[in-house]
Amino acid sequence: MALTYHILDVFTDRRFGGNPLAVVLGADGLTDGQMQAIAGEFNLSETVFVLPSERPAHSAKVRIFTPRSEVPFAGHPTIGTATLLAGLQAPPASNGEADALVILEQNIGTVRVGVRLREGAPAFAEFDAPKLPAEAGVLPPIDILAAGLGLMPSEVGFENHKPICFAAGNTFAFVPVSSLDAIRRARINGAHWERAFDQQGVIGVYLYTRQCEHTGHAFHVRMFAPQVGVPEDPATGSAAVCLAGVVQHFDGLPDGTYKRIVEQGYEMGRPSQIALTLVVSGGKLTSVRTGGASVRVATGTLEV
Repeated sequence: MALTYHILDVFTDRRFGGNPLAVVLGADGLTDGQMQAIAGEFNLSETVFVLPSERPAHSAKVRIFTPRSEVPFAGHPTIGTATLLAGLQAPPASNGEADALVILEQNIGTVRVGVRLREGAPAFAEFDAPKLPAEAGVLPPIDILAAGLGLMPSEVGFENHKPICFAAGNTFAFVPVSSLDAIRRARINGAHWERAFDQQGVIGVYLYTRQCEHTGHAFHVRMFAPQVGVPEDPATGSAAVCLAGVVQHFDGLPDGTYKRIVEQGYEMGRPSQIALTLVVSGGKLTSVRTGGASVRVATGTLEV
């Protein structure tokens, strides 16, 4: 069986930046084991398998795999798959512009993605989080967390931000880091990492600091997920959704709409920019929207 696949770079406006994604079309003939094996073969943070939708009004059903396991939801696969399907099904009109609504059935639920296509420009997509972030789980003391990351305890935390777990489909440990220098030095620190994070029920560890590479960006972040075969991720949309909950938890933003740019992947040589929109009403986070650009890099045939 021969299947068409595409490689896209997501959360970037140029090739060979952002987070690479493999999307396999016509995957309804594959078994779970085959999907997992193919994801391991691509060895990217995630591989998406596109299947026929269960409802006629929806665009497709998708399943998302890391190199080691299936996940119910992920941001850069949502952005990349939506822009790919929109580009294949609804190319730009005669004026070079087109907008599309792509509705994806994921294990977490239905995700509606708005896509903007412009001739000569990278595609841009934005989706409302299918589930609002919520606090989840307990982390060890700061000295244990710092050792797991190869940092000093004094480098963990800033202002009133302290380590915390949040989930919105996937659970992440959020570790605030005091400076850009410290977050650059962070690493998976052997057995200390296992003691800090392996028994906490998290899919990954998300480090963030307010010090950024670029003026106008809100947070510089890194994400490590060795438990699911991702030593470091260049851009993590699902964790950015949770970050919105972390921000509201500690910063207590007044009612209103807030737009933030999150930068990630710089230490890997794959700079990424994630657009995050938070809506606060009645003192609570009521909506989270995540967006970014993506570009197609390659197309090929997969022999199964």
